[in-house]
Amino acid sequence: MLIALDSHPSAEIELGELLTVVHVRAANVVKDIRENIRNLIGGRMTHYEELIRSAVDGALCELDELARSKGYDGVIGVKIANPVVVEGGVEVIVYGNAFRIVKNDKQQADHQAKAS
Repeated sequence: MLIALDSHPSAEIELGELLTVVHVRAANVVKDIRENIRNLIGGRMTHYEELIRSAVDGALCELDELARSKGYDGVIGVKIANPVVVEGGVEVIVYGNAFRIVKNDKQQADHQAKAS
């Protein structure tokens, strides 16, 4: 669970550590040449748009997986640093605070009753 807000809208949470993911995705050299030509004449650079979109999606998935692998319920305050098109690829950095949902005694009893 990734949340861009700085608080959970419906649950009490316990903040964890700051998690960061750096995701670099390589560009297709042939498409890269075509985009450089397009840059000379103008127009949308759809290859780079898709490359950035794919890198952001990949980074967000990695951030969620990282939080879950460390035993957290998700990441709150998720931020996406400006994706940067670099020579032959794109780099994106995403980060936020890991969190756990705090369950009170009644919620735990309800959860255990449903599991039975």
